[in-house]
Amino acid sequence: MTPAPRISTEQAATLPNDIIELEAAVSKLSPEVRDRLAPLMNRITESTFRRRRILKLVQETISQLRLDMKYLVFDLEATRRERDALENDFLDYDEDTEEN
Repeated sequence: MTPAPRISTEQAATLPNDIIELEAAVSKLSPEVRDRLAPLMNRITESTFRRRRILKLVQETISQLRLDMKYLVFDLEATRRERDALENDFLDYDEDTEEN
């Protein structure tokens, strides 16, 4: 009788198929070999989960950065429009005072 894989179904849903297949192959080995490979499998699994978490954080950060950039570009354009409007008002005011 072969023992069940140590990876839960929830974890397996987020792991690549190669790791799931490797875990299944290791679980079919003799107990001595399986016990020697268990720490390696655990490190592989943990590093995969860690990479996934890091990738998700990076993606979220990039998404937030894109949104922040859109706000900054909008603010810059609005500031430029306000500056141009004030320059026009000032020039109009100067022209009016010169005529009087």
